Amino acid sequence: MPDSPPLSPDLIARFAAVVGEGNALTDPDLIAPYLREERDLYEGHAGLVLRPGSVEEVSAILRLASETRTPVVPQGGNTGLVGGQVPLSAGEVVVSLSRMNRIREVDAVGRTMTVDAGVVLQRVQEAADEEGLLFPLSLGSEGSCQVGGNLATNAGGTGVLAYGNMRELCLGIEAVLPSGEILHGLRRLKKDNRGYDWRQLLIGAEGTLGIITGAVLKLVPRPMGREVAYIGLASPEAALELLKRAERRAGSQLTGFEIVPRIGMEFTIRHTRGARDPMGEPHDWYILMEISSSRSAEDARETMEAILEAAFEAGEVEDAAIAQSVSDAKDFWRMREELSWAQKPEGGSIKHDVSVPVALVPQFLREAGEAVMAAIPGARVVSFGHLGDGNIHYNVSQPVGADKAAFLERWGEVNGIVHAIVARLGGSFSAEHGIGQLKRDELARTKEPAEMDLMRAIKGTFDPYSIMNPRKLI
Repeated sequence: MPDSPPLSPDLIARFAAVVGEGNALTDPDLIAPYLREERDLYEGHAGLVLRPGSVEEVSAILRLASETRTPVVPQGGNTGLVGGQVPLSAGEVVVSLSRMNRIREVDAVGRTMTVDAGVVLQRVQEAADEEGLLFPLSLGSEGSCQVGGNLATNAGGTGVLAYGNMRELCLGIEAVLPSGEILHGLRRLKKDNRGYDWRQLLIGAEGTLGIITGAVLKLVPRPMGREVAYIGLASPEAALELLKRAERRAGSQLTGFEIVPRIGMEFTIRHTRGARDPMGEPHDWYILMEISSSRSAEDARETMEAILEAAFEAGEVEDAAIAQSVSDAKDFWRMREELSWAQKPEGGSIKHDVSVPVALVPQFLREAGEAVMAAIPGARVVSFGHLGDGNIHYNVSQPVGADKAAFLERWGEVNGIVHAIVARLGGSFSAEHGIGQLKRDELARTKEPAEMDLMRAIKGTFDPYSIMNPRKLI
């Protein structure tokens, strides 16, 4: 699809009339923050940024866009990692949902929260906490990412093991179709079996079918007790044995199980202020484990200690450090959350967001490590993530002293090596970050033709003029 022609002054004026002059940005300096994403992989182009304040304004924008065949790029907190929120040409209009940031209602009895799409995730967490409840989606970007973007990418994070990803945490959606028609789906029902569920089509669609403007989120009881521990062990195989033991003993109380390699721990300690090694001696691998109890703090502590005691006796773990305070627990999690940023000072990093069946994670890590090191001797593999649900962020940092630009030029080659192993093991090359523009071509190459045809048919039904987030996903 070629670039769209630049927007005419008359068309810009018509769009600006919908949201008001102050919320229609054309100044290059004001537009600039909407054109770049966090990893600096993409620098986009757009002739206009609109900041609507209501679902009615979003509807008017899309009616005009449909009438004039103007491409529209929905954008939330601009924290996406695959370029799905970045506009590609001066003829595109960015629609930022940041002004639509109301928490509309909290239903403490039904354990739901109804919000605008532009509400920042951290605000949702805080509002739930004020009611003695928990919204369990947790991401490193939770201080800036927005609910609409979380839904558009079906965000996962560290709590998927116990609570599911965003698809499982959303009961209802309000959205605007490319035609401007508003879908009023803010239902607080746990059971609603009336035909096709268009809500599930919009979740994970990355803004290619319409714009999500509101949602009903599912809340859960806030745990009465919470224990967090870093655990040192010798191998991913030992980590898998510990996972099985923890699941048998804790069941749904196991709310976090993250794997980190020694090199990842070293990067974090080296580049994160206040970070320290949680144990006295280094270990090849670490598990960050969290136990949450609905009964009491004592119950959470007893469960954690029982798991670790049995794992020590079985020789599965080498050492462990249990957080001794709420502050310690936050510091433990902060070390895990800062791991992505701690790789930046180490030079170029080729990223992968993959998933394989949980039982095959050790095999994947072994085979991928051997293949990557054979291709790039001296490369530093930082493979970490959500072992409990099989999602590994398999990042490859450049060899020490290597030329960063030359290393990053091998991005496609390294992706090919890693993704081939993932495919052979029955996994996915996009676990939680989405497709965007970074992985669009690979999706088309690797997905079954019948599946791609069905996706294109759905896209054509929702968006017959192909104005929604063009050249993304499909």
